[in-house]
Amino acid sequence: MTLPTRPPGDEPLRDPVMVAAFEGWNDAGDAATDAVEHLADVWDAVDVAAVDPDEFYDFQVNRPTVALEDGTTRRISWPTTRFMVCRLPASERDLVLVRGVEPNMRWRGFCEEILTIAQELGVAQVVTLGALLADSPHTRPVPVSGTSSDPGLSARLGLEHSRYEGPTGIVGVLQDACDRSGLPSVSFWAAVPHYVAQPPCPKATIALLRRVEDLLDLPIPLNELPEQARAWERQVDELAAEDSDVAEYIASLEEREPEEDLPEASGEAIAKEFERFLRRQDPEAP
Repeated sequence: MTLPTRPPGDEPLRDPVMVAAFEGWNDAGDAATDAVEHLADVWDAVDVAAVDPDEFYDFQVNRPTVALEDGTTRRISWPTTRFMVCRLPASERDLVLVRGVEPNMRWRGFCEEILTIAQELGVAQVVTLGALLADSPHTRPVPVSGTSSDPGLSARLGLEHSRYEGPTGIVGVLQDACDRSGLPSVSFWAAVPHYVAQPPCPKATIALLRRVEDLLDLPIPLNELPEQARAWERQVDELAAEDSDVAEYIASLEEREPEEDLPEASGEAIAKEFERFLRRQDPEAP
């Protein structure tokens, strides 16, 4: 069950594009959900709908939160997925933003709910955003990979067919659901350096916003994000300067050729890679 959907104003949305991101496995450094929140902020998004959380979330895993309003009234906030609309006067298209939490169950039913709302709003194209942990140095521009079900869109954006095989999250499942329903879709993934996985990662958020900007052919105001990205990079530089092993490891990443595909780096894979690096530096290590 989905809460009622109604775009603000009397006029229908104009050829709307849906941009979606989800907390969890798909959102390293919170880069993807921060990108959607940034779009909602700079373009004055209005809430229009939300997925009923009872059907898709395990509240012992994603617990509701309680907050005080006016210092006395207690308010419960439930984990869910909500929909927002941005009307863009400078563009011929409007925007539907989806910001949610990866569901704990009934993923196919969840995607059906998303596509039902997309249909009600007249969505013509879906863009999913994700961020993964990768062996990518923080000193380089953040790599962004992309895939699309639309050959023309792939050619226009210079996207290559992804060769990734392995576990996927709700972003991958939603893109597959779009493909099966005939709704054009594109997915952008930013590579977050695994040694600075703690959110936020404003540099990766900007990288994703740039790809959305290319798709919409519309400048996106970045506001304070560039300065936040510069401060983030300086902070990582300072942390690396305090640990020679980490500094040498970053230097070894900088010497590699950039990866064309961006496989998800699991915690175990990251640990093993760093251990191998340390052994190379110390031949007597076990």
